[in-house]
Amino acid sequence: MHSTAIRTSTLLGTLFLLGMAQANENPQATQTDKSPQYLWNGHDLSGWHMDVPALDNDPAGTQPFIARNGMLVSLGTPAGHLISDRSFKNYRLEVEYRFAAKPGNCGVLVHASTPRALYKMFPQSLEVQMDHGNAGDFWCIVEDIQVPNMVQRRGPKDKWGITEGKARRIRNLTDDSEKLVGEWNRMVIECLGNEVKVWVNGDLVNHGFDGTADHGQLALQAEGSEVEFRRLALIPITRLSD
Repeated sequence: MHSTAIRTSTLLGTLFLLGMAQANENPQATQTDKSPQYLWNGHDLSGWHMDVPALDNDPAGTQPFIARNGMLVSLGTPAGHLISDRSFKNYRLEVEYRFAAKPGNCGVLVHASTPRALYKMFPQSLEVQMDHGNAGDFWCIVEDIQVPNMVQRRGPKDKWGITEGKARRIRNLTDDSEKLVGEWNRMVIECLGNEVKVWVNGDLVNHGFDGTADHGQLALQAEGSEVEFRRLALIPITRLSD
């Protein structure tokens, strides 16, 4: 497997403070006073490494994740993932992102582990969807999770599964929480034990329980669309927000 890695002994780096959210957009602003870990330092990919199958045979090819103008950018192609060097458990992840030019597809993967476990591309994980119009969907990638109204939101039970060809999508609670293309969205993902809870721009859009994983790496996707990130911050938690 080809992996382009820039290692660092700390994820804190230079504190990158663009896009600090207002308190009323932060569902857990009063829950903890622990300082956030800034997973994106504002100038390079320290603390992350790429897994891009197309680079296996072409190591000098285009790398789909870059630092540009103070932002972390997924160029969308070639397809692959930017994976955190570290694993995490029991946290709130705050992500600010936008599709700057046109609507597209991307995702944040939590509890990531085995690389290329699905379609020889996707690491074993639970995807929190960022696809424009569907932000907050869950996609099961060789991991599983439960939600209320499973048949309504996932389809017939006999088609459910976590591998190729199975019903892996669990629809979110609302498709009208995203902002217009070019505007910044704020996604908050809380992972505690085997639960995952997601907000988009302050709206609760998903809440899963009885997950098959409770810790792992984080990953961002290159999945065909250019996406800009200006904030990736992680805060330890001991309970989920209301």
